[in-house]
Amino acid sequence: METVPKYCLLSGNEAIARGAYEAGITFASGYPGTPSTEILETVASEYSDNIYAEWSPNEKVAFEAAAGASLAGGRSITTMKHVGLNVAADPLMTLSYIGVVGGFIAVVADDPGMHSSQNEQDTRRYAQFAKIPVFEPSDSTEAKEYVKLAIKVSEECNTPVILRTTTRISHSRSLVKFAYRRESGRTINFEKNPPRFVPIPIWGRQMRVQLESRLGQIRKMLAELDVNKIELRDVELGIITSGISYQYVREVFPNASTLKFGVSFPFSDDLLFEFASRVKRIVVIEELEDFLEEHIKALGISCVGKSVIPNIGEFSPDLLFDLRDAIEGKSTKKTNGIKSSFSAIPPLPELPGRPPVLCPGCPHRGIFYALGRFDVVVTGDIGCYSLGVFPPLSRLDTILCMGGGISLAHGMSKSGNKRKVVGMVGDSTFFHSGITGLLDVAYNKGNATIIVLDNRITAMTGHQENPGSGKTLMGENTAVISIEELGRACGIGNIRTVNPREVAEVVATIDEAIKSDESWLIVSKAPCPLHLRKSIGEPLQVAESVCRKCGICLKLGCPGLERQDGNIRINKLLCAGCKMCQNICPAKAIS
Repeated sequence: METVPKYCLLSGNEAIARGAYEAGITFASGYPGTPSTEILETVASEYSDNIYAEWSPNEKVAFEAAAGASLAGGRSITTMKHVGLNVAADPLMTLSYIGVVGGFIAVVADDPGMHSSQNEQDTRRYAQFAKIPVFEPSDSTEAKEYVKLAIKVSEECNTPVILRTTTRISHSRSLVKFAYRRESGRTINFEKNPPRFVPIPIWGRQMRVQLESRLGQIRKMLAELDVNKIELRDVELGIITSGISYQYVREVFPNASTLKFGVSFPFSDDLLFEFASRVKRIVVIEELEDFLEEHIKALGISCVGKSVIPNIGEFSPDLLFDLRDAIEGKSTKKTNGIKSSFSAIPPLPELPGRPPVLCPGCPHRGIFYALGRFDVVVTGDIGCYSLGVFPPLSRLDTILCMGGGISLAHGMSKSGNKRKVVGMVGDSTFFHSGITGLLDVAYNKGNATIIVLDNRITAMTGHQENPGSGKTLMGENTAVISIEELGRACGIGNIRTVNPREVAEVVATIDEAIKSDESWLIVSKAPCPLHLRKSIGEPLQVAESVCRKCGICLKLGCPGLERQDGNIRINKLLCAGCKMCQNICPAKAIS
């Protein structure tokens, strides 16, 4: 039997993984995306004897695989960041109709403040849209316990459940008390029942009715679980809050009464009316949207919320301290929706600027440098290569969403854009949602040039495996999926593989591709040096007597190249030995 330590210091993500273990979950799937990534990594490294875990090609597939495990009777969890739920929204909306068998949790990590995301979203809106419960832990202990409660609610009410975290919950640490694992005791065996599991109109209409009835059952069960709590203190001020905001409220307003929602949907109207009857002034403090405030006002309960508290960015104690008088009704200070935690962080002018750059030896640098030789539009995507937008590379024109680099390029070129268009995605992004875009290019006779930056790993989120890396999340050897062969299967006729560090070869290939009237797939193949954890070659040096000081090598934007007292030198501590600068030096001064 497992020896259970009394307490451990865990991040929210580690606590969710522990909760999955204790809840008897047997299947875990997801797609890496900060701030959710470490959940599955912890499951795979710590609990693989009891839980099968996998990285899926994208969040939709991960959601569907976990749903399949649930319908067979297993307890399952799927993880993603907030934008990943956009990808998985299709199965989410229908699984809420079908319901589940084994407990099913979708952990969705929102990113207020956009620390590592292209937008801010409030996942609670999805829960309301799908009519399923959403749990919101406020620390690591609740993160673990809410996984177990969510499984309980899911199984007893036959509903999928969302557990919403945020960046601060995911990555902050607090003490967690361990408990033993509890197996479901259910045999894994799907039982055929088309009226239950097949939402064609004749049965789907009944599922729609049952969905509304299920919400009533969920509300009753949540009331018994006591996850939403009134804490009465000074009744002059009552604060309604949830998630990490609760911790900030307790710090900034220690004497205020609080109504803390551990489950923010479905709404607990009885508790709201009770709280309103016991306090004199109500303020709703919630990150991002006015989700709770909107419903509270619809009930006819007077409250203050986004008129004084921002709906942009991540909250902090400092932000609430700054707005304390307005929150307490002692001033008329307001926010127009622009003030946010973006401006709450004090400037640090004494520190030098450190703009994000591609790592020394990064193979993507050669592609961007080569593209700088051509007058083309470059539609980018989500990944390390988004850094190609910054000087001196400055060779990225758009970013939309994962896989959008291909589809945008196709649409732009088909629209009659005067300049040729080059679409760019990474290898993991290609497997995630780029294949269908490439299929669109081939099927509809596009003429865009598509470049897949294949560095053999999912780099930006921390070097997770993907279908092209040859390893599973569980560390097993597996098939290495060929991007080139997938391109041929999609119908692309012109396919070329290049070494991005051989810049002359890359320039010649791009030149041939963009002069063509047909679509091209260029696979830029070279491993990520950060993932290899070793230099590509010996550090290089500049012969000052030969160097013309033209600065062409500096256009690579490599951190290892420096200009000092008018001379160009290579920092040996940073040089990865990739020889890209040597390949482009017109004076052959680098050796």
